[in-house]
This record gives sequence, structure tokens and C-alpha cells, in this order.
Amino acid sequence: MNVVKPVWSTSAAGLFAVGSAMFLAPAILVAAEPVLSTSTVADVPAGTRYGLFDWLDHRSAYGEGVFPEPFLVDDSDLEDNELRLDWLHTRAGGQQSDEARAEIEKGFGLLTLELEVPYARNVDAGNVSQGVGNISLGARYPFYQFVAAGEGFDTTFGAAVEVGIPVNSAISKNTELVPKIFNDLRVGGHFTLQSIFGWSTLFGGGDDGGLQTFESGFVFGYTIQHQELPLPGVLQFIPMFELVGETGMNNGESGQTSFLGNVCFRANLNTIGEVQPRLGLGFVFPVDSNARAGVHWGIVTSLVFEY
Repeated sequence: MNVVKPVWSTSAAGLFAVGSAMFLAPAILVAAEPVLSTSTVADVPAGTRYGLFDWLDHRSAYGEGVFPEPFLVDDSDLEDNELRLDWLHTRAGGQQSDEARAEIEKGFGLLTLELEVPYARNVDAGNVSQGVGNISLGARYPFYQFVAAGEGFDTTFGAAVEVGIPVNSAISKNTELVPKIFNDLRVGGHFTLQSIFGWSTLFGGGDDGGLQTFESGFVFGYTIQHQELPLPGVLQFIPMFELVGETGMNNGESGQTSFLGNVCFRANLNTIGEVQPRLGLGFVFPVDSNARAGVHWGIVTSLVFEY
């Protein structure tokens, strides 16, 4: 007995035969070899490391607007073009202090340069001292980044320096030099922590000449997107908590530490043309007895324009 095998065609309207009879049939495509789509082939990621010793990572969120601008703690994120206006009001018994500050920041690649001009007015038992404070020039640059697989963990370490130039006003007599290191950490899509540590030295005469202070600051943020909290005109709402500390290192203040806290928020608003306003408000309070000697409570406001 002869067995007749069907013949399958790959044409659009194929022919198949049974015995000597030929029939017209719809096309049936059979690949001679399996074909793998691009979705089944494991992706081979391109190199993401760059910079000196390949310590930086293109996937990092540093400089992408993920980290909110602090209030009392020094900024550490990369800023391309930013103008900010801040005002801090504090009270302690009969003492009252007001400080207004204008600051501009400009980015050049990963380098951020800043210029800050403050004006302060202090009242203590009826005695008033006021004037322009030290004009501050600063620079910062990241030197190491690590981004976990899936990009759920992202950390950047960097170095910074600040120089305060005195203007010989009632509150500006000494040059200040502050080298710093910082870390910007992102975990998941909401939580951020910015940390910064500096060593301040005052140069010049007077009672404060030669004074050295260890400075520390921490900024905790939790970013809520508009689709999660649809506030009118608000792209992002960011509850924040700041902790800023100073520890005296000499001149009879060695080991004396004071910490201030700030419960605050940022509201990043819808853009106006190419400008995005960012409003901020916080309540300042002393964390320990040393801080309470100078501050019982305070209010800080901030308006940032990113352009």
C-alpha cells in the first residue's frame, strides 16, 4: 500500500495534493528555522559609566529635578538655571531676626556655580544691627554615582566649596571658607535624602576670627505627583523635613552642638512659558537646648524660578 504525503506550499493561495489530485487552499506558512523576535533576545545594555575612572552613571537622577530645593540646608543638586528668593524670620524671647536672600545658580555641564547675596536685620533687647551679609560664591561637582539595576536606588556623592566675602557691614566682618562633601540619594519613585557636611573657618580679626565650625544638614523629601494628588496648578507636591546642625570646634565652643528642625513643603507649579515657579513654606523649631538659646520658633518662605 502506497502512502501519499501531503505537500504544503508557502504561497498566498497554495496547492496541496492527495494522490494525483490538486486542490487550492489558503496559505499556511511554516518557517524552516525558528525566528526570534527582538523581544525574546536578551538586551545587552550599552555602557552607562563615564567620567573620571568611570565613576559617574548616565542613568542617575542627579540634575533631573528629582531632589527638592532645601530651605536651611545648602543645595547640592545640579542646577542649570535657577533664581531663588528666600526669607527667614526667627524669634527667641526679646530677640528677633530677619534674613532675606537672593541667589542665582548656573550649571556648566555637571558643575554648578552659585552667587548668594543676603540681607539681615537683628533686634536684641532693642538694639538693632542690620546690613548686607557676606556675599557667597560657591561651586559643586559630583564625583561618584551608583544606580542599581532597575534604577530603584540611585546615589550621588560630590564635593563643594563656598567662600563668603565680607562687605564690612555691621554683620559682615570675616571671610568664611567652607569645603563640603554631599550625597543625594533616591529610593524608589518618591523618597529622597540629601546630606551635606562642611567645615567652616572664619578669617580676619574680631571675636569670631579663627572660629571653626562643623556643619551638617539633612533633607528628607517625599515627592507626590499631580496624578496622585491633583492639586490645581501643582505638578508636584513635596512634604519635607530638614535637620541642620552646627558644632563648635574651637574658641571655647568645642563640642557644643545645636540643631534646628524645619517641617516644610515644596509645591512645583505648572510652567509659565519656559519658567517653572516653585513655592515653599516651612516652620522652624529648635531640636536641642543649645539651639533654643537663639531660636524659639521661625517661619521660612522660598520662591524658586527654574528657567
